[in-house]
Amino acid sequence: MLEQRIQQHFVDSADLKYQASQVLSKPIADAVQAILVSVTSGGKVLACGNGGSAADAQHFAAEFVGRYERERPELAALALTTDSSILTAIANDYDFNVVFAKQVRALGGPGDVLLALSTSGNSANVLAAIEAAHEREMTVVALTGKGGGKMGQALRETDVHICVPHERTARIQEVHLLALHCICDGVDAQLLGDQEIPE
Repeated sequence: MLEQRIQQHFVDSADLKYQASQVLSKPIADAVQAILVSVTSGGKVLACGNGGSAADAQHFAAEFVGRYERERPELAALALTTDSSILTAIANDYDFNVVFAKQVRALGGPGDVLLALSTSGNSANVLAAIEAAHEREMTVVALTGKGGGKMGQALRETDVHICVPHERTARIQEVHLLALHCICDGVDAQLLGDQEIPE
C-alpha cells in the first residue's frame, strides 16, 4: 500500500512535468533572456520566497554564484532569505510583510532582476518585494502556481510569469525546481555555447 502511494507521487510528478513542459518552455526561455541581459551588463538577481520557496531561492543563488553543471565565471545572485539579523530586525521593527521589500530597495537597481517565488502567488511579503522591484525599475521573474494569484495581477508586461498549471503545493514546488534548473542551464548555454544535456 505504502509503496503504491509512493509510486503514485512519482507518476503524478512526472505527468505534470511532461504536461507543463509545453506551457512553461516559452516563459522559462523569456526568464533566461531577462536574467542573461541583467547579469551580462553588470546586474544581479535577487531571489525571495517563503518556506520551500525560500529554499529554492537559496538553491538558485548557490548555482548562480558557484556553478550549475559547467565551469564558468561567477554570476551575481543573492537570496534575500538568508540573513537572520536583517530578517528579524525588519520583522521586529516593521512588519514581516516588508522583509524582502526593504532588501530590494536597499540592494536592487535598474537592470537587476527579482526572482520571486510563491506557490500560491499570494504571499504578502513577495508581493511587496515585486512592488519594490518595480519602483527600482527591475524586471520581475515570478514563479507561481494555482493560477498565479495576486502576483499574476501585479506583474507588468515586461515581467516574466512562470505559472505551474496545478493546485497542489508539493507538485508546484517540484516544477519550480525544474524551472530553476532550466534557467541555470539556459543561461550557461547562452554564455558558453550549447552542449548536449547529459542523461
